[in-house]
Amino acid sequence: MRTTPPRHIVWSTDNVDLSDPFQRKWYIRQVLLHGRAEDVRTLDLEEVAGLLDELSLPPYLARLWRTFLGEHLRA
Repeated sequence: MRTTPPRHIVWSTDNVDLSDPFQRKWYIRQVLLHGRAEDVRTLDLEEVAGLLDELSLPPYLARLWRTFLGEHLRA
């Protein structure tokens, strides 16, 4: 599944193939780093939680997402 991401998230290419695991993981990382609330809403938060350790986020951002996902997925 190809998508055309917003320029504030991805500026190096016009399309991302979300069926490719590498590109999908890279896109999720970009959304967590640069996305707005409406961008984050498009993500499957359970998938994000499962990938969080593999995304190489800055420590402060990884902590923020772990806290948010822990609270959100428990609710």
